[in-house]
Amino acid sequence: MSDLPVLDVEEQRVLGSLLEKQATVPASYPLTANALRTACNQTSNREPVVDYDQGTVERVARSLRDRELLRIVWVDTGRRTLKYHQILDEKLELAPDERALITVLLLRGAQAPGELRTRTERLHKFEDRGDVEACLRRMAERPEPLVRELERRAGQHDRRWTHLLGPVSDEDEATVTESVDRDQVIADGAEARDARVRAAYDAVATAYADQLLDELAGLPFETWLLDRVIAHANGRPVVEVGSGPGHITAYLAEGGAAATGIDIAAEMVAEARRRFPEHSYDVGDLRRLGRPPTSSGWAAVLGWYSLIHLAASELPEAIAALIRPLDPGGWLVLALYAGAEVRHVDEFLGHEVNLDYVLHDPAQVVAMLEAAGLTDVEWYLRGPITTRAESTRRLYVIARNPA
Repeated sequence: MSDLPVLDVEEQRVLGSLLEKQATVPASYPLTANALRTACNQTSNREPVVDYDQGTVERVARSLRDRELLRIVWVDTGRRTLKYHQILDEKLELAPDERALITVLLLRGAQAPGELRTRTERLHKFEDRGDVEACLRRMAERPEPLVRELERRAGQHDRRWTHLLGPVSDEDEATVTESVDRDQVIADGAEARDARVRAAYDAVATAYADQLLDELAGLPFETWLLDRVIAHANGRPVVEVGSGPGHITAYLAEGGAAATGIDIAAEMVAEARRRFPEHSYDVGDLRRLGRPPTSSGWAAVLGWYSLIHLAASELPEAIAALIRPLDPGGWLVLALYAGAEVRHVDEFLGHEVNLDYVLHDPAQVVAMLEAAGLTDVEWYLRGPITTRAESTRRLYVIARNPA
């Protein structure tokens, strides 16, 4: 007979929320009844989103206390306050990496290793996808397994994993059918992916520049956004990382910003210099962005469709690299494809390529920016413009560096 606790979906949500908040907001942990209800009903990092009333949360907490999975404690903060503290991790004797994975599995249902690595970023630092898989297999090989690997679904690249602490709700099961492993693009390593990206854009540089040269004339929202960046910069240095054929950098510079463009593909940089010789372009990697030579930091850093080939697990580090050289009050401005998909193309503008486009989850991107310490986050989502043969939604984000 198994000694593992069997948790219903409400118990999973309560314990998962307590595990998460204990790690992410230790100063306010244990949680009051009201804080626990807020944590359970949180709209980010929860699948499905629920709307528990206070009575439900307190009833579930009492049941978990009776099963010795939760303690109800009194804390003296000037007046005695009742708070809730989970002891599931003690009961299961979880190591820190196991604890992080169980937390996210309880809160979001079955997930692929790449998704788990991204979603445990604030709970435990996994070095890579293999580190996650090793931990999952260790948990699956316990005398009383905590997790199991599911069969691969049609259209999915990787198998998902689920916990064995109780049933997955119908809502969770419906949601995970749409899950996508955005880390599949670095299955053979980030360096191999980078080489494919450079080769593809070097090959199409001239045709790509011809196609995009006048694109802003038909994009009123994008020009409005770029005009805001120009006004914010007020003549100070701005950099576009992943500048491609240079037309966005040129637009910023011609509007009065001291704009520079960098790109990983040498042929793209050569094309930008040829078409806009009065402006500044260099070969460079956005993950190693430095400060401007004439200032203490950038007034704005633009990643204009420059993160679309990165895996989800790479985004936090890339975002951190773009924030580091920002001036206090400086803006990070991102444009990405939005969705739950990785699209592969082997032909681009008449050239053979081996290229993957990652469609990112807007809520996850916004959460990453907030977790990185940025404030005043604005985000905009627009649908595809069919007259331009677009087939993806577009996400645009502005966030301020408060440091």
